[in-house]
Amino acid sequence: MRPDSDSTAISLRARRVVPALCAAAALGLLTACNGGQGTASAPQTAPGTAQSASGDNSSPADATTGTPTTGGTSAGTGSSNGSADTSASGSGAASTRCKASELRGHVGENDPGAGQENFPLVLTNFSARTCTIDGYPGAAFVDASGKQLGLDPKRTSGSPMKITLTPGKSAWAALSFANPEVSGARKATPTGILITPPDEKEALTVDWTGGAVPVSSAANLTVFQAGTGA
Repeated sequence: MRPDSDSTAISLRARRVVPALCAAAALGLLTACNGGQGTASAPQTAPGTAQSASGDNSSPADATTGTPTTGGTSAGTGSSNGSADTSASGSGAASTRCKASELRGHVGENDPGAGQENFPLVLTNFSARTCTIDGYPGAAFVDASGKQLGLDPKRTSGSPMKITLTPGKSAWAALSFANPEVSGARKATPTGILITPPDEKEALTVDWTGGAVPVSSAANLTVFQAGTGA
């Protein structure tokens, strides 16, 4: 009877040891698969301009500006008299608007009539790139100290059109007001006029040689047209 009891006890111990050995072996295999580092780290994305894993086909970001590149969108062809802008627009497209730093201003010859004084305010593109103008200018008469004289001009009704200016080309807007000697309005003689291109904050200071202007009534401004107004 005793040998049978011993055999039974050995058999029971063997049954307990075998599962334990299997578990240990399984643990060892898992550790080896993870290189001994525990939980595997997330996949690393290499830097660059490759298409994203989600399938986004947007243009890669420009390394300097961080904005999507557009593959060289044309700014327009222009003409001797200016033309309607046909350049591409939309997200990522380079701005074609003429900046104040790219323009020079001057006041053209007066074309008086019926008690009205009519001056063209001319902006010329002196930069090396083609740019566009669209809308009304800002304008203000100033004295020698830079103080504004009179009221802000009023905008006449008109249909703004985007005008393409190749280097050296111009656009003009008409500035008109009643001759103060005829109207009897309070007057002053400016030394300059500030001309602000559409959608710009910086104004160009231009000499004013057109004589006295009314300061108790507002002048009128039109939208820009191609050319110089001559």
